[in-house]
Amino acid sequence: MVTQTSQRVARRPRAFVAVTGPDAADYLQRMVSNDVEALAAGEMCDALLLTPKARIIAPLRVLRRGEDDFLLLTEPELGEAVQSELTRMRFAAKCQIAPEEHESWVVLGGEEVLDQRPDGEEVAEEEAERARIEAAEARWGRELDERILPAEAGLERTHISFTKGCYPGQEPIARLHYRGHVNRRLRVLEVEAASPGDEITAGGKAVGRVTSAVPGLALGYVRTEVADDAELEIGGATARLH
Repeated sequence: MVTQTSQRVARRPRAFVAVTGPDAADYLQRMVSNDVEALAAGEMCDALLLTPKARIIAPLRVLRRGEDDFLLLTEPELGEAVQSELTRMRFAAKCQIAPEEHESWVVLGGEEVLDQRPDGEEVAEEEAERARIEAAEARWGRELDERILPAEAGLERTHISFTKGCYPGQEPIARLHYRGHVNRRLRVLEVEAASPGDEITAGGKAVGRVTSAVPGLALGYVRTEVADDAELEIGGATARLH
């Protein structure tokens, strides 16, 4: 008899900011990079809170709890920045912005769940980190900070709508998407061992840098001209793009 493997789950530390009130949907639609007005109650989407120059203030996951009720999930160290920026820019919008307390779990390779532990085996931190690296999921303080362009981390595929209305940072995001290109991209690499900060080289020339690593795998920014089958080197060890 064949038994099905139980799904794997891990705790996901988060900060939570609620945006509620009659103007909540309209205000968030004007402030974040994805189409939150298109969400039905109970649905989530990824988004970014950006500066006018398209620098990342915070990556977000937006949950629409009701018509006028949204919960923003972000990294633990960014909750205060999100609340402060949304409060500062609110002006006459009729909405309340306040922190909340919740528990968050992630099903590896699947959904994020709030306040109720999903069924499945709870994995160690290293296994959760390996799954994140395999999925090329950028993490604040590793792959993401205020210097990174969203397109460099591949976030234009998951966090940005190119059909919604204006929001801070929209013009440079659209200009790069339609008329430009990035010089580096976040890539998964196969390598026996590496550490964050290690230089990635090809033919003796620096072509990138490692941002996260577990045994056998690394994540890092690599110049876009590097061929997918190129032989690379990290700390004297052979590496290849995954």
